[in-house]
Amino acid sequence: MEEPLITETRARMQKALQVLADDLGTIRTGRATPALVENVVISAYEGTQNLKLREMATITTEGPRTVLIAPFDPSVIRDIEKGINSANLGFTAAPDGNILRINIPALTSDRRVEFIKLAGTKIEGGRVLVRQVRHDVMSNIKRSFEAKELSEDDKKRLEKEIQDLTDNMMEEIEAMRHKKEEELQQV
Repeated sequence: MEEPLITETRARMQKALQVLADDLGTIRTGRATPALVENVVISAYEGTQNLKLREMATITTEGPRTVLIAPFDPSVIRDIEKGINSANLGFTAAPDGNILRINIPALTSDRRVEFIKLAGTKIEGGRVLVRQVRHDVMSNIKRSFEAKELSEDDKKRLEKEIQDLTDNMMEEIEAMRHKKEEELQQV
């Protein structure tokens, strides 16, 4: 049976990893994925509503270089087109009947290097989030020990478990970094 403190810490660290994974998904790799546009905020219905694209349309891919966007309400197709084109993502949306088609251009080697650096920055941000969770929990353990709520053995055991959990999360982050860099290197 896992201690509640460890369970809570694991959940907080997993949340940090999820934030990182979502953030890395926004870096374009030259391949079409819905993650490239799903979080773009669109001003729709004459500016009365700001919605994320995934709330307004079905986003799919067609082949490795094309994203298709099918709005739930065809009347907002122009709003979606304008929102994507003004988001400065390095590609444009073009209407094709009741859908929008986005052709993803191939990455230049300079852009690949830029994106690898950007991924590195985001990865470091993920590491900082995980370390911050560890720091908070370790401080709480230390306070509990000083208040005589924990024995020294329990304190040491919990600190070791938290450090092991942190090390595991860092390995997962490293795997995410490796995977993203591989994606960015593919032509």
